[in-house]
Amino acid sequence: MALPGPLLTDLAALLGPRLSTTAADRALHAQSESYMTAGQPDAVVYPNSTAEVAQIAALCAQHGVPLVAWGAGTSLEGHALAVKGGVTVDFRDMNRVISVHPEDMLCTVQPGLTRLALNHALRDTGLFFPVDPGADASLGGMASTRASGTTAVRYGTMRDGVLGLEVVLAGGEVIRTGTAAPKSSAGYDLTALFVGAEGTLGLITELTLRLHGQPEATSAASCGFADMAAAVDCVITTIQTGLPMARIEFLDPATVAACNAFSGTDLPLCPQLLVEFHGSPEGVAEQAQRFGAIAADFGCTGFLWAKATEDRSRLWKMRHDAYRAILASRPGATAVVTDVCVPISALAQAVEETRADIAQSGLPGPILGHVGDGNFHAILLIDPANPQETATAKALATRMAERALGLGGTITGEHGVGMGKLPLMEAEHGAAWAVMGQIKRALDPQNLMNPGKLVPQPKVGS
Repeated sequence: MALPGPLLTDLAALLGPRLSTTAADRALHAQSESYMTAGQPDAVVYPNSTAEVAQIAALCAQHGVPLVAWGAGTSLEGHALAVKGGVTVDFRDMNRVISVHPEDMLCTVQPGLTRLALNHALRDTGLFFPVDPGADASLGGMASTRASGTTAVRYGTMRDGVLGLEVVLAGGEVIRTGTAAPKSSAGYDLTALFVGAEGTLGLITELTLRLHGQPEATSAASCGFADMAAAVDCVITTIQTGLPMARIEFLDPATVAACNAFSGTDLPLCPQLLVEFHGSPEGVAEQAQRFGAIAADFGCTGFLWAKATEDRSRLWKMRHDAYRAILASRPGATAVVTDVCVPISALAQAVEETRADIAQSGLPGPILGHVGDGNFHAILLIDPANPQETATAKALATRMAERALGLGGTITGEHGVGMGKLPLMEAEHGAAWAVMGQIKRALDPQNLMNPGKLVPQPKVGS
């Protein structure tokens, strides 16, 4: 759709050069981290305040023009693609730490601030924000997708880390949810409603986040296993014993090979667990000893410690670069990237059946993930010019989701729904999915906030 002339005039008057309709800007905001594509937005805006966002929303509501939020652009299910055109709201310039309250262990930030930039700003406070999805994602985007990552097994997800929000609704009204108090019994939990709403209910313009104390001591290690079953069973036993792991990650042999080639590491080519412990020096030593004993029971070999800061950084950089490493293992390929999450008791079955399914398909499909909380990923490499490979990969991803549901799990543990998993929502939620649609219509009756995502789509003519 072409934007109405009066809307462009009003946006230009409000934003000046921070309104862009150039082909380059529009194309940049039509890209995805995975195989998904969609139409370009008709314009991109770069607000620098909540007041500007509210005015943008009000103007777009007057003209019936969709709004799509954009953070760092690192999502994997096409969340920020403008499938109906309209205006993309890029929060690049709203990237400040507004306030830090060390005594309350919280801070308030703007949505365009990234997690690494926040932790850099917190480095002298003795506090840190622990949610780590791997990519240096924006905190507004992380809240919108209810992100988690490598540390969720110890510190929880964005659901646990967000105490309150400032949100601009579809008509331009600004509301605040939550408080700085540790808990509340006052009415509906609107913060939880917007965390994970993927921008379909409003635009997040401020976040109040829960912080944690920087651990006194940290230790990390990698350890290899003879087969995937042994590694996964080690994870299950570790979690069931209550050992307080800070991270416990799984890499299958294909992922290890790709990481070695990309990052210059030399991990043995077998299933690997990457683990980390936080606490006092004595506590970390005890946790490491207990985990070592559990791992030995499952035939662990090649236990390699990374106690120095630079060694730990190298280990986790390798893990965070795994997606790019896997892409590089098949030059020219793109990926259908999918994740599921299952109860920890079902993890071994889910991983083994997924592995067998991928092997039978003939596609490269390395498996890795945050298995400490039952969440794992498959990166299904495809030739973008080969429709059959794309169809095969999508079918594999659908079977992974259906398998997870059959085991009492979910179609996505952290990637979110976006465009990619929209067809699977009814299978997981049943009639509750329609309730989500009712909430959407109540807050966004014109269907302007990130249309085409998350909820049942309006029928033509309705």
